[in-house]
Amino acid sequence: MMDEEIRSIVATHGRVTRPIAEIAGGDDLYALGLTSHAAVNVMLAIEDRFMIEFPDSAMTKNTFNTLDSIAATVRALVG
Repeated sequence: MMDEEIRSIVATHGRVTRPIAEIAGGDDLYALGLTSHAAVNVMLAIEDRFMIEFPDSAMTKNTFNTLDSIAATVRALVG
């Protein structure tokens, strides 16, 4: 369920160039159109949805590079 919600957020805020259903968990979102501005929008939407706050240490390109890396970070923060 969390993964689907993250996919939905990325589809809405990530500005990726392919339909989210066609993006695998390990695909490079930046290569698919994610910009740093869009990554911030994704982060803010995830923070609102899951009631978490990304620490400064997690605000990196690697955190938002793939759906899998986003989900792993969110899981770690949710606990």
